[in-house]
Amino acid sequence: MSEALETLDMEKRHEAVVGVVERWLGNPISRALLRLVSGRTRHGNRLDLALRSYVGEDVPEDLSFRDKLASAVTKLVIDRGSKSFGVSRGKMREYLKDPIIRRGVSNVLEGIARYGVRRPFTSVAPFLIVWNYTRLCNQRCKHCYENASPEADTSDELTTEEAKRAVDEFRDEGVVAIAFSGGEPLMRKDIFEVAGYAKEQGFYVAMATNGTLITRDIAKKIKEVFDYVEVSLDGFEETHDEFRGIKGSWRRTCEGIKNCVAEGVDTCVAITATHYNFEEIPELLDFVGEELGAKRAIVFNYVPVRRGREIVKEDLTPEERWCLLEELFKRLVDKNNPMTTYSTAPQYAVVSLELAHAPVVSTHFVSQESMRMMRGKAGALAQFIGGCGAGRLYLGLEPNGDVEPCVFIPIVIGNIREQSLREIWQNSEVLKKIRDRDKFEGCGECKYKYVCGGCRARAYGYFGDLQAADPGCPYNAEYWERVQKRMS
Repeated sequence: MSEALETLDMEKRHEAVVGVVERWLGNPISRALLRLVSGRTRHGNRLDLALRSYVGEDVPEDLSFRDKLASAVTKLVIDRGSKSFGVSRGKMREYLKDPIIRRGVSNVLEGIARYGVRRPFTSVAPFLIVWNYTRLCNQRCKHCYENASPEADTSDELTTEEAKRAVDEFRDEGVVAIAFSGGEPLMRKDIFEVAGYAKEQGFYVAMATNGTLITRDIAKKIKEVFDYVEVSLDGFEETHDEFRGIKGSWRRTCEGIKNCVAEGVDTCVAITATHYNFEEIPELLDFVGEELGAKRAIVFNYVPVRRGREIVKEDLTPEERWCLLEELFKRLVDKNNPMTTYSTAPQYAVVSLELAHAPVVSTHFVSQESMRMMRGKAGALAQFIGGCGAGRLYLGLEPNGDVEPCVFIPIVIGNIREQSLREIWQNSEVLKKIRDRDKFEGCGECKYKYVCGGCRARAYGYFGDLQAADPGCPYNAEYWERVQKRMS
C-alpha cells in the first residue's frame, strides 16, 4: 500500500510540474514574449546572447532595447522553469555555462515560441542532424540502412566546402549536435577537417563507426575533435564477423574500442538486436564493460530498410524486445553496474515508466552533464521528450544533401543544395504527419502515445505508412500477427 501511495504521489507531482510548464510557457502571453525575444540580431542569436548574460559572460555593450528585453524575459523564464524542476538558480547558471546546453535551451525556447508546449515537443530546428557522410564502407553488414559498400558511387556526395556551408547553416538555425555516420565516415579523407570545423562552431560532435580503422593514432585525432563515438559490435567473434560480412572485423573493432577508451574518448558500443545475437547480448554487455572498458552501450532497433529488408525474419518478437529493454533498464538503475545502457527503441521510456516511474532521457548523444541535470526530473518531461524523435528533434542527411525524417526512413523531403534547413523543417508535409501522434494507427490509441509513439521507421518499413503502428511492441500485438501472416 505504501508503495502504491508513493507512486500515486510521484505521478501527481509530475503532472503538477507539467501543468506549471504548460501554463507558464504555453499560454499566449508567454509565447508572444518568447517570439519577441527570439530571432537574430547584429550580435548573433538573440536568445544565446540573453543566456550568456544570464550566466555572467561578457556581452556587447551596445545591445539594442530588444536585446536587453530578451535578457530580462529569458532570466524570468529560466528562473521560473528551474524552480518548477527543483533546480537552484546557481546550479542552473552552472549548467548553462556549457555552450552546448545553452544552444539546446535556446532551441527549446524558440520551439515553444513557434509551436507551443506540445505533447510531444517539437524543437524550432533539429536538435540533432545524423549525417550519413559517405556511402563508402569497408564492411557489408546485413542490416545496412545505407546500402554502403567499398565500391559505392561517391560522385554526387557533398564536397568539403559544401559540407562546411551546411555546418554554417546548421549553426545559424540552432542545431545542437551533428553525428557523422555512413557508410564508414573514417573512409572520407576530409572527415576530421569538416568535423573539426563543426566543433569550432560550437556543436556537440559525434561519430558512428565500425571501429576497424581506429588505430591508436586515429583515436588521438578522434579525441581532439569528437565529443562522443559510437562503435558497432553485434556479437562475439563468430556472430559479428558473419553479420558484418568480413572475417576478422570483430578483432579489429574490439581493438578500435580499446584504443578509444585508452585515449579518454567518450565511447559507446552500439548493438543492433536481431535473432543473430539476441541470446548473446547480456554476456556481450558484460564483455563490453569488463574487457573493452566502455562505459556506455546502446541497443538499436532493427529496421527493415534497404539492405536490412533481406533479414526481416530475424527481427525480435515484441515479447523478446520487451524482455531485452527490461534487462537494459535494470542494468541502468543498478548502482553496482558502472555501465550506462540505452536503447533507440522508443518503448524504452514505457518500460522505465512501468518499472520505476522515472523515464530516462532516450537521446543517447546528450552530454553526461545534461543527463545529471535531468536525473530524477525526467518523469515530468516524458511526454515532451516523446520517444521517437524523427522529424521532431532530429533529421537524417544523406551524402548528397538529401534530407530525410530519419536515416532509417528513406523518404526525401528536401535537399540542402536546393532548400534551406528552416524551409524543410517548417514546411514539410511528411514531417507534419510524423508530428501528429493522434492520427497514428495503433500507437495513436495507446495511453503512452506521447511518451513513446512507436518507431516511425519500423512503421514505415513494415507497412509503408508513417502513421501506421510499430509492430514491435506488446501493446500492438495484433499488428505483429499481421506481419507474421504476410511473411508466412
